[in-house]
Amino acid sequence: MARSRWLILAAGLTGQTTAASFIYGIALLIPDLQEDRGLSLPAAGLLVSAPIVGLLLGLIAWGAAADHYGERAVMAIGLAGTGVLLLASLTLPGLVLFGLGLVAAGVCAASVNAASGRVVLGWFAPAERGLAMGIRQTSTPLGVTVAALSLPPIAQHWGVTAALAFPAVLCLTSAVFVLVAVRDPARPPATRVEMGSPYREQVGGTLVRVHTASALLVAPQALAGTFAATYLVSRLDWTPIAAGQLVGVIYVVGAAARIGAGVWSDRVRSRLRPMRTIAVLATATMLLWGLGDLVAPWLAVTALVAALIVTVTDNGLGFTATAELAGPHWAGRALGVQNTGQNVVAMAVPPLFGLLIAVAGYPVALIGAAVFPALGAAVTPTRGEYRPDES
Repeated sequence: MARSRWLILAAGLTGQTTAASFIYGIALLIPDLQEDRGLSLPAAGLLVSAPIVGLLLGLIAWGAAADHYGERAVMAIGLAGTGVLLLASLTLPGLVLFGLGLVAAGVCAASVNAASGRVVLGWFAPAERGLAMGIRQTSTPLGVTVAALSLPPIAQHWGVTAALAFPAVLCLTSAVFVLVAVRDPARPPATRVEMGSPYREQVGGTLVRVHTASALLVAPQALAGTFAATYLVSRLDWTPIAAGQLVGVIYVVGAAARIGAGVWSDRVRSRLRPMRTIAVLATATMLLWGLGDLVAPWLAVTALVAALIVTVTDNGLGFTATAELAGPHWAGRALGVQNTGQNVVAMAVPPLFGLLIAVAGYPVALIGAAVFPALGAAVTPTRGEYRPDES
């Protein structure tokens, strides 16, 4: 049984990683899309956002499907659909049809977001659930890393169509892995109370606060991830290659930090107290980055590195807390809500803060970004959460 649950976690992690390589990796192909399809930068930007739009449209519905039909079927069907629709979209003529195909593939890719987290809740005991969810939450940085290492070289040698076909093949392969490795965890019969929405119960207020705090904490993460390399190049005269290498290495460290945060939450038997501490640290890193821009480049770089690591660390804690608070019969839908709120913020931050940086400069933008984790720390509930030692 011990081996089975780790294999199941590996299958969920693989599925989420391959989906992320498509959802977030397409941004790495903007220059190739412009050259290959003659697109303007705004048009290429629309294509980049298309899979994320699909993701947002599908998250809650796929979570409900996982609650009703189980994780294995949802992940396998969703990953297979992602691969098939992405390959089909590459054959469609015109920008509009191509973009709609990417939206449809994004809808299918949303399946693994809720289901792969939900399966962790079912197969891992509370005392090790933080570790397991932390490992699962490394999927996004790993997916970006896979995309960064594979898509640009493939596009250079064989074209953008071949590059986008690669994550499609990865998703199809992951679907097979899920079918072979994943087993749906047994769920106890639900009482009438458990079948009702947790948002209508006493726990509902706590759940909403977790969703709100998690969304607020995405703002500094999205800002750092979007503008770190640009900052190093434009403000400190780094080369693009050096800046990209630094950010790539830090993504790996950030993935490890997510696992460390999960272990921390297991040991202190709380998800939300560590999450609040991380929110305070995220506030500090953004303020120091803004101060460093004004007074000392070394401080700016140090704070930038710290921000890239700290701001991604809380993600697994919010997901674990959401799943535990919602319970096994509502976890899929609650995780869908959680992920939807985070992705809405992640979509809004780059254009809004890009405009703020252009108008007012980096220090003002960074200090403004510090407000979000500060509010997140205040909103994060530390009473009424599910305690990992309760089962």
